[in-house]
Amino acid sequence: MPRSVNHVASRARRKRVLKQSKGFYSKRKNVWTVAKNAIDKAMQYAYAGRKQKKRDYRYLWIARINAAVREEGMTYSVFMNKLKVNNITLNRKVLADLAANDSAAFKAIVASVK
Repeated sequence: MPRSVNHVASRARRKRVLKQSKGFYSKRKNVWTVAKNAIDKAMQYAYAGRKQKKRDYRYLWIARINAAVREEGMTYSVFMNKLKVNNITLNRKVLADLAANDSAAFKAIVASVK
């Protein structure tokens, strides 16, 4: 009995990888083995980057809150502790947005925890 090979599936798999490597430089875009390795590495970077983005935003929010709170004569850590003690459950994203776009509301929050 002859050997059965599914060329349709393997061709589709290669086509999918080569399509993903569109925009890459040199052999990374059109040589199957090189493109496959490049795509695998790119997917690892993409996965890690999605996690890193969350860390970067949290860092940005903390910096914005700290800058706004220091204008009111308090530090970030003291402010966050006083929020917790007073049961004010606003996350850093919302606090940073208030600090940047609605300073009156942010000052009211700072005044309420002082």
